[in-house]
Amino acid sequence: MTGPNGATRTTHTAYAVVVPTLVRDTLADCLAALVAATGPKPDEIVLVDDRPGPDPGRWEHPLSVLGDLRERTIVVASGGRGPAAARNTGLRAVTSPWVAFLDDDVQVGPHWCDQLVEDLADTSPDTAGVQGVIAVPLPGERRPTDWERGTAGLAQARWITADMAYRTDALKQVGGFDERFRRAFREDADLALRVLDAGWRIRQGRRTTRHPVRPADRWVSLRAQRGNADDALMRHLHGPDWWQKAIAPRGRLRRHLAVTAAGAAACGLAVAGRRRAAATAALGWAVGTGEFARARIVAGPRTRYEVTTMLVTSALIPPAATWHWLNGLWRHRHAPAWREVAP
Repeated sequence: MTGPNGATRTTHTAYAVVVPTLVRDTLADCLAALVAATGPKPDEIVLVDDRPGPDPGRWEHPLSVLGDLRERTIVVASGGRGPAAARNTGLRAVTSPWVAFLDDDVQVGPHWCDQLVEDLADTSPDTAGVQGVIAVPLPGERRPTDWERGTAGLAQARWITADMAYRTDALKQVGGFDERFRRAFREDADLALRVLDAGWRIRQGRRTTRHPVRPADRWVSLRAQRGNADDALMRHLHGPDWWQKAIAPRGRLRRHLAVTAAGAAACGLAVAGRRRAAATAALGWAVGTGEFARARIVAGPRTRYEVTTMLVTSALIPPAATWHWLNGLWRHRHAPAWREVAP
């Protein structure tokens, strides 16, 4: 394209960046990496404060790294309703034809803006989304912990919104993210399946984004079992074969159900005075729990802290997973197809 003075001027596909955030310390690094990336900058940046009670004073440091991009940045609040609702809030605020979603704990690569524009330029008219390449740095001097291995799995996840660009019109056509997914889990797969069902395509891009492993306490794997309720919602919305549709790992839910059933049977039979049967059920529980703990311990660094954590949580995870799964099945048994909540 030629400008008024005769000089050649390049054009690019306009895009917005939406970052849902709890204003964690990682947000400043996320925004700094975006500012430093070479290439055409986003036309709009929407930071969605998803804390239940926003504290405006905490924004000053993250915003200070934006420099000239601060003029095209807005901050909106979503009321602490989870990342799906936060992204919908950001989506309603943008006018660009494409919107790139980033998590607040990622750091885009040094050429991310250039690569994103190339990814968008290479799309066909029926392409609704282009996924980024996620890299999870792991320690090289030792085996990764259970939490680090779990985070590393994000590098193989399909349609992960840690770095995912969608056509704005395609998102509005399917109603955006399903806000019944209150955690950062499965809401991206659910959206992608609805986009694909609507006749769109989603492809893999070339841009790269780094997803560091954030610190976590020893109970993080136990809290993660809440995601089984989201799996129950996925089953209700997309059928029992949603795992294959989403190309998602099946996980250990079946084993957890069996181990929990064995433990419950052992307790019930013991109360009923059926000692031999109770002992058999208890043995089944012990074997299942031991196998689970061993698999997690062998793959890890085997420090005293890690081994102790794996032993304790391996006994607690099966009943927790079972509870959240059954609770999700009951709670979502009549859930209708998603329709976007009015702004």
